[in-house]
Amino acid sequence: MSESLSIIIVNYNSIELIKDCIASVYQFTNSLDFEILVVDNSDSKKDEILHDFPHVSWIPMKYNAGFARANNEGIRQAKGEVILLMNPDTLVQDNAIELCFKRFVSSSYPGCGVQLLNPDGTPQISGNFFITGGVNNLLPLPFFGKLLKWLGTTLKVKKTNVPEAEGEHEVDWVNGAFLMVKKAAIEKAGLLDEDFFLYAEEIEWCSRLRKQGPLCIYGDLHIIHLQGETANETFGSSGKGYYNLFDKKGRQILLSNFVRIRKQYGVLWFLFHLLIYVIEIPFFLCIVLIQKIIGTKVRYNGTHFFGYVRNLFFLLSQALTIIRNKPHFYKA
Repeated sequence: MSESLSIIIVNYNSIELIKDCIASVYQFTNSLDFEILVVDNSDSKKDEILHDFPHVSWIPMKYNAGFARANNEGIRQAKGEVILLMNPDTLVQDNAIELCFKRFVSSSYPGCGVQLLNPDGTPQISGNFFITGGVNNLLPLPFFGKLLKWLGTTLKVKKTNVPEAEGEHEVDWVNGAFLMVKKAAIEKAGLLDEDFFLYAEEIEWCSRLRKQGPLCIYGDLHIIHLQGETANETFGSSGKGYYNLFDKKGRQILLSNFVRIRKQYGVLWFLFHLLIYVIEIPFFLCIVLIQKIIGTKVRYNGTHFFGYVRNLFFLLSQALTIIRNKPHFYKA
């Protein structure tokens, strides 16, 4: 084929996951010209990977550079005309990469993804839509998030995501666990924003790629995504998705999401979101107290509340830096 593919996987203490991931790539990608680049953020077990997979290119970052910077270094060294960013906790099924690539290069889409699946075969959200001002950033809030969901349901507002893609589905942004992008589109949109350490960087990147046309999810192609295994271990956290605002992982999620809001929607929307998050505090406290008094099944407790307050105060300490929007590495 005239086009070739560069698969970039970022490693941070995830060697066993990466070995399984790479093995699945080779097993289910047989008639495609591709290279695999492992960008290492943890200075670990290079020899173990290259012993098992001698054709893999190993790129040491020599520090924990996070997702954006590591992927950018991989993109700079990639030889392919198409780039695939792939999480280490993913497993290929049924020639998904090869089929996705062949479809993608003959399309006008600047970027695409596939339907991500949990290990039990249930769907994960893989494609999403931008909402005015990024107000879906309020959905994780215990009080205002529920209120916003109720209003959205009542007013029959368009959903913020595709719960399960079927066939070819146009979206605004694609989950970064499997994100295929044409190098020509990257040359126009630019690389990932290196202010981000982890989380929300692919959303901001897709907002720039989206200016060249809609992105796409190929819903009939599937990749298994273990979803957050490495990050949870690193942060000493649990749970999946982006609704955790209460521990160290939640602090990074909170920080990155607000950096994204500032970059994508501007200062006024950033201040609006910040105000709502501050106003949430007394409502959150009331929820915790009422649940305790009436003895209902507790979803949130004092630990959640104090974790939220600590993380929000950390965010407030970064607010002026975020507003200035000058180069800064937002690592919580």
